[in-house]
Amino acid sequence: MEQKILDVIIIGGGPGGYTAALYSARANLKTLVIEKLSAGGQMATTSQVDNYPGFEEGVDGYELGEKMRQGAERFGVESLFTEVESVDLNAQPKVIHTSEGDLLARTVILATGANPREMGLEEEQKLKGRGVAYCATCDGMFYRNKTVVVVGGGNTAVADALFLSKICNKVYLVHRRDQLRASKSYLSALKQSLNIEFIWNAKVKEILYDQKVTGVVVEDTESGDNIKVACDGVFVAIGRIPNTDMFKGQTDLDSGGYIVADETTRTNLPGVFAVGDVRTKPLRQIVTATADGAVASKFAEEYIDMFSE
Repeated sequence: MEQKILDVIIIGGGPGGYTAALYSARANLKTLVIEKLSAGGQMATTSQVDNYPGFEEGVDGYELGEKMRQGAERFGVESLFTEVESVDLNAQPKVIHTSEGDLLARTVILATGANPREMGLEEEQKLKGRGVAYCATCDGMFYRNKTVVVVGGGNTAVADALFLSKICNKVYLVHRRDQLRASKSYLSALKQSLNIEFIWNAKVKEILYDQKVTGVVVEDTESGDNIKVACDGVFVAIGRIPNTDMFKGQTDLDSGGYIVADETTRTNLPGVFAVGDVRTKPLRQIVTATADGAVASKFAEEYIDMFSE
């Protein structure tokens, strides 16, 4: 691409990224989205999205990502499918180093997302979407009136277990310690739930399956004994890994590695914004990512206008 200064470069083509692109382009800003894989980000790996408004029968995540891309490009957004190698967010204009050359922008919106932390089991990858899941609010409805296992002991794991207990017959919560790391505010709700059973001092050693998940082998971390637990699904809630390595030393990160940005999506760097799963926030969903994208475009436009007056 020719060397020119764009108004907005968005790193990441998920729902937050393409919403920011759509709003930026409609504000007459020269906008480019850089995505290394395909439109939609993590959403594109989900075969059925049931919690995004406007699709009464749900929608395939990849299809929704493509619709978002096409909607943004209709207003002049350009998409570049390549790898971002490094960035200089302190420069003005800001510099994005890609495998296809350097790009310059007045503002940058970071939409690189976060990946679920996996258990690291050999069969885990091939069972994604066939009984292994990482988001209870996204995929829980597939397990209505069934039995599931939730792995983890933090706030996310407990929140997932409580959510699933309302739609599943039985929920096993497997935690490697003898007490939860979750906030005490969850304890009263857990005590009231009659279909959550704790398996303490344990870890999932193996996932059992035929075509889909049929159960897990759980190992007692103290005795080494193994037990089989029959289930229809396994929800892994042991944390997420934000894609922020290339921003270290430039944007402020919290203790979990997420970009520190409030509801304005502003980061500590002027003209740099963070949207979607990559920023500090209480709820990471498609709809909250798209909201971030709209907000970021507003403040990016304000920032650009401030220097053009």
